[in-house]
Amino acid sequence: MIQDDGTWETPHSVEFDQKKAEQEQLSAYADGIAKLLDASILIPGTTIRIGLDPLLGMIPIIGDLIANAIGSMILFLAVQLHVPKIVLARMSLNILINTFLGAIPGIGDFFSFWFKSNLYNANLLRTYARANTTRSTMSDWIFVIGLLLCIILFVLGITFTIVWVLKQVWHMT
Repeated sequence: MIQDDGTWETPHSVEFDQKKAEQEQLSAYADGIAKLLDASILIPGTTIRIGLDPLLGMIPIIGDLIANAIGSMILFLAVQLHVPKIVLARMSLNILINTFLGAIPGIGDFFSFWFKSNLYNANLLRTYARANTTRSTMSDWIFVIGLLLCIILFVLGITFTIVWVLKQVWHMT
């Protein structure tokens, strides 16, 4: 098929353009999630930006879980874009660090201002996404779901441990 500019449009180039457009759309979603959670609010009079992540982290126990559940959507987008598994593991580690250190009362909120795991993950997604693949494999999904289950179990374990320690301290006094 001849295009308006006189060049040939092949079915392969149309398919490639569609994949590229899908990749850009998914990358834009990841960037939007990351910006919402890590850099959506400019602190007046400064160049410092914060997002909903540290603000949600101020809600005891559940706030960090909500923020990291939303941030985990970037991981699912990365699977759809065929980001290498080692990068998925690195992204999961960023989520785990943010969840673990963000759960520490007081200190965790300040940590969330500094460690912008969602922006890091969106950057990793954009850097390592491959446009030449067609769809995620079952192995990719099993890997990511396994990582997320490990993160959830770890977070629940830490949450229960913190609650148990607080109960023990409360009964001592």
